[in-house]
Amino acid sequence: MEHIKIYNAKELKTPHGTLIIEGPIPGEKLRNYEFHKDLVAFRQPEQQHKALIEIADLPEGRIIIARHKDTIVGYVTFLYPDPLERWSEGKMEDLIELGAIEVIPEFRGHSVGKNMLIVAMMDDAMEDFIIITTEYYWHWDLNGTGLNVWEYRKVMEKMMNAGGLEYYATDDPEISSHPANCLMARIGKRVPVESIQKFDRLRFMNRFMY
Repeated sequence: MEHIKIYNAKELKTPHGTLIIEGPIPGEKLRNYEFHKDLVAFRQPEQQHKALIEIADLPEGRIIIARHKDTIVGYVTFLYPDPLERWSEGKMEDLIELGAIEVIPEFRGHSVGKNMLIVAMMDDAMEDFIIITTEYYWHWDLNGTGLNVWEYRKVMEKMMNAGGLEYYATDDPEISSHPANCLMARIGKRVPVESIQKFDRLRFMNRFMY
């Protein structure tokens, strides 16, 4: 499957300065930007910066960033699901995962995540994909935001809805292990029926395992 990546960008004015929301960004361009020291949700900033550069250069990899001048203050990643996850078992070329989304504390509460998803979906090529995201409450910054699990879940859902992702039921054991966890997905307009059926089978793999 051909992976077309059409660059889009928009400005977002915030009380802390104007951000450029742009992407998909190639690895070379990412390498030239500073990576903010507060981007620590998944690993140390320099390691995460390196990981984003690697993802950007994958055929299916897409990185959307929010930057203040030449410093990255937020990002979203899209790539094929981890080989150890059930979502990769269908070996679907048209299923990609929104793997990580992060915004530094200073710019939270100003719709940065929402706007990164809007920019990501400006690319018409996204209509060829089923885009999924798996939300686990143990990844959420409950301490930093002061929100409880359900308030945070509501914020996450609202943000994902801005990118066209909706709640989908699943019997995945990890997602089912806590009621706040969830699977969200966006099915592109040009995704064939066979792919949607395959996705449905992945969502309910335990149904026939008696």
